[in-house]
Amino acid sequence: MPATPAFIAIHAAAPAKPAPGAACNGCGVCCCAVPCPVSRVLLGHRQGACPALTWREGDQRYVCGMITRPADFLRWLPARWEAAAGRRSARWVAAGSGCDSDIEPE
Repeated sequence: MPATPAFIAIHAAAPAKPAPGAACNGCGVCCCAVPCPVSRVLLGHRQGACPALTWREGDQRYVCGMITRPADFLRWLPARWEAAAGRRSARWVAAGSGCDSDIEPE
């Protein structure tokens, strides 16, 4: 079955998407296109760009807010649990394992 084309908004300064398996460079393509398990379970997000996707102007890249600042998105999260919640989110999305998105932007 052919993929259905979709439009996603990406910051103009975002880096180009790396090849699948290559190190993540913060391009944001995967998080703009499809909600990850963390976004689905903890944020109740079902389609479109993840609300926790955060642009870092100084780094010129996207980061996952559920990894870097989960309390900003989970208002009920006690401050003392924020670091552990960020580590758990990183594990759930396999952060550091390389690009796992087969989406190819044009």
